[in-house]
Amino acid sequence: MKIALLGYGKMGKAIEKIALKRGHKIVLKTTSKSKIVKLADVDIAIDFSTPNTAFENIVTCINNYVPVISGTTGWLEKYDEVIDLCKEKKGAFIYASNFSLGVNIFFEINKQLSILMANYDDYNVSIEEIHHLQKLDAPSGTAITLANQILENINKKKWILGVTDNDNELPIVAKRIENIAGTHHVKYKSEIDEIEIIHKAKNREGFALGAVIAAEWLVNEKGVFTMKDVLGI
Repeated sequence: MKIALLGYGKMGKAIEKIALKRGHKIVLKTTSKSKIVKLADVDIAIDFSTPNTAFENIVTCINNYVPVISGTTGWLEKYDEVIDLCKEKKGAFIYASNFSLGVNIFFEINKQLSILMANYDDYNVSIEEIHHLQKLDAPSGTAITLANQILENINKKKWILGVTDNDNELPIVAKRIENIAGTHHVKYKSEIDEIEIIHKAKNREGFALGAVIAAEWLVNEKGVFTMKDVLGI
C-alpha cells in the first residue's frame, strides 16, 4: 500500500516503522503545521494528528476518495458529520479510540464484566488512566470508550473527569506521567472486596501495528467500520 501519514509525531513514526517492515510505502507525511497535498498517489491515509487538525484531515481524504483511519481523539463532537460525509461519498473510514489488538480484547472483557456486575449495587465502579506528558486530551479516548461500555449496563447516568461523590456518576481519574505509553484500570470496589482489570501498554508498537493492520483491512472496503470489524470480534 501507498500510505499517507497525517501526523508525524511519535505515533506517526512508530506507524512508519511498522508499515515499512510489512512492505508498504510512505508517500506523504504531514504535521499539524502543514496542509494535505497530492493525494492522487495515496492508497490509504492514517491519521494520528491533533484534535485541531483531525477533522479537516479526515474530510479532505473522504472528499478525495481516499480511505482513512483515525486514532486521534478530542474531535468527536464532529464524528457524525464525518459519518454522513463518508456515506454520501461512498468512502471508507475507521475511527478507533485505540488500535491496539490487546486493548480491543480488553474492551470486550470490560463489556462482559459490566454485564456481570449490573445486578450488584454494592460495588462502585471507577476508571483510572495514565499516559505520557505529551498527551493533549484527558480523559483518553480509550477511557471514554471503557466508560461508555460500562454505562450501557451499570446504573450510572454519565462519566465525569475526576473524583466524585455522586452515585450517578462514573469517575475517570486521568494522570500524566513521563514515559508511560498508556495504562487503564477499571475497578469495582465494595466493602468486602475489589475486582480490577488492567491493560498496560509497554510501548507504542501495539498501537502502530493495530493501525497498520486496520489500514490493510480497510483499503479495499467501502463504509464506516470499527476495530471489531477488523478483528472479527
